[in-house]
Amino acid sequence: MNWGLLTQAERDAAYNNMQAVANSAAQNQARNDASATYRQAHGGLLDIAYGPRPRNAFDLFPSDTLAAPCLVFIHGGYWQRNGRENFACLAAGMRAHGWSVAVPGYTLAPDATLTEIVNEIHASLDWLAAHGPTHGIGGPIVVSGWSAGAHLTAMALSHPRVTAGLAISGVFELGPLRDTYLNGALSLTDDEIALLSPLRLPPVAKPMAIAYGTAELPALIADSRALHAARAAAHAPGALLPIAGADHFSILDALRDAGGELVHQARLLV
Repeated sequence: MNWGLLTQAERDAAYNNMQAVANSAAQNQARNDASATYRQAHGGLLDIAYGPRPRNAFDLFPSDTLAAPCLVFIHGGYWQRNGRENFACLAAGMRAHGWSVAVPGYTLAPDATLTEIVNEIHASLDWLAAHGPTHGIGGPIVVSGWSAGAHLTAMALSHPRVTAGLAISGVFELGPLRDTYLNGALSLTDDEIALLSPLRLPPVAKPMAIAYGTAELPALIADSRALHAARAAAHAPGALLPIAGADHFSILDALRDAGGELVHQARLLV
């Protein structure tokens, strides 16, 4: 794409995953319903506060083993939609292999700036480092996330408690978003674009696998490939994982299913 030649409608469409996937609403509803069922069946450590704001809470699904690895999954929705409750079913894949799973929430834009959202994710990891063992989570942490959560994964990789990362279908250069409908809630500043775009930051020298669906929007595929290339050039470890045939929403099946490719890759990170 030559961004400067695109119309406003074309720029908006370049990042509109719901518009790009015909059955996106049905996929999202099915995931939400499955997550509600999963939370009901595996409750007990839900809505655990890590901070002062209403969405500063965890759903925790600890393993029977304190030292088991933990996947921290950060939900997506372009930093302005969804909640942790809608993604609980994704814990099933890793838990089938004896892992713990922790799903943090965060304040959504426009009630929080992107800077505040990034800081909240770091605060959630601070809380997990301090209080995880008393809730059955004491092993190495792999931080993961989808869509906006993949961006937050890249921003959280530097946290001292994090061992590795798995970023799924992310946006890693924020500059173009300022020219789209998404900026209505985000109101990105020049400083945020410079300081919170993973593609503009020195790579963190921890393993981070980067996944995308081959049926995703070109802009998201390009960001994933560019971030992997930048990390590889700096000798930062981590695989590039094109998931064949997956769109922006169906790619999560590879994390939800115990035999999924993303489950397999996450297990390789520790």
